[in-house]
Amino acid sequence: MTENPTGDPQAGTSPAAADEQEGSNVEKDPSDWVTGEEPMTGAQASYLRTLSEQAGEEFDANLNKADASRRIDELQQKTGRGRS
Repeated sequence: MTENPTGDPQAGTSPAAADEQEGSNVEKDPSDWVTGEEPMTGAQASYLRTLSEQAGEEFDANLNKADASRRIDELQQKTGRGRS
């Protein structure tokens, strides 16, 4: 076994393996996010703008992180992008 210099118990594991570990927050509900009420990140805004254009829907620049995440999920379903 290789040594883990970071001390992170999930370092070097795949996202699926990390999700299976007890206490994983890989798929944490946005309503449970500590920072969910903060403004969406630049990356969220950029992706959401792209998805909104592809879906022919209005882009809302005033969403918080949690609402942006939910909207991204909705638009991914509508456009067929992202998760399958």
